[in-house]
Amino acid sequence: MSPNPTRPSDPAARFTSECRTAVAAAEEAGALLRSRFPDGVAARPKGALGDVVTDLDLLAERIVVDRIRASFPHDRILAEESGELGGDGGGRTWLVDPLDGSNNVVIGLPVYVVGVALCVDGAPVTGAVHEPVSGRTWSARLGGGAYGPGGRLTAPAAVRPPSPAGPVLAWTQGHAVRRDDPAVRALRHTLELGSRRLLQLWAPLLAWAMLARGDIDGFVGYRAEAIDLPAGALLAREAGVAVRHLDGREFAGGFTGPDTERSFVAGRPEVLPYLLELAAGAGAGDGTGRPGAAASRVPPGSGA
Repeated sequence: MSPNPTRPSDPAARFTSECRTAVAAAEEAGALLRSRFPDGVAARPKGALGDVVTDLDLLAERIVVDRIRASFPHDRILAEESGELGGDGGGRTWLVDPLDGSNNVVIGLPVYVVGVALCVDGAPVTGAVHEPVSGRTWSARLGGGAYGPGGRLTAPAAVRPPSPAGPVLAWTQGHAVRRDDPAVRALRHTLELGSRRLLQLWAPLLAWAMLARGDIDGFVGYRAEAIDLPAGALLAREAGVAVRHLDGREFAGGFTGPDTERSFVAGRPEVLPYLLELAAGAGAGDGTGRPGAAASRVPPGSGA
């Protein structure tokens, strides 16, 4: 019989067993990925837009799903490769990205992670991100903070002094977004002009972890994929990062609804207004985007 979901009197202590399950599942899958990378990877195309699926995706996904099923057999699971694995309702849905960065793995680039999240009524309540290459894990619970190998992650506002050349940002876009989408081109061009570096890692969950740690200043997504968004957004928010829609509205970080509601700006608190200005200058402030002229902006801390 399934263990009862944790419901302690202290809200900050909720979902502890679910978080432990997410961490254990991600780390077990990560051990498999680490043992097989870079050799022993077989890949095939996934869709017509350049994505791939590997045998490691499928093996790692089975490990994570089995772990979740063993502890919470009645919960619904949405897995990257297997799709929906039904539960008996209750509003609890696990999201499993067994290998975020499959394209990197195929070309031998050691940039990939495992992501697991639990959402209740569509909103993330716990999440874990594990990086097999370094063996590091980051996890978060709603209201309970975010944690990494060194302990609790705190608001990264003073991690690094601002650079006159602009912030270091990461970028992601959903698989369904056309490469010639004019809104994407305008937004990316504006971000590149207004930042010191704009990283596209092909592993959004790793970018979320870097943001939560304070390694980068901001992260912008356009119609992001649903499966990996909740774990990353929760991790960042619980670490003190602000997450907004492109037009500045609060961003829930759930997985339901159209992908036009999954465009976001996330950043260190003192950088967020500047990032929102960049998004507005690109004409992407409504979340669906429209072409616009890039406005001239002064990076925070530039002294101009």
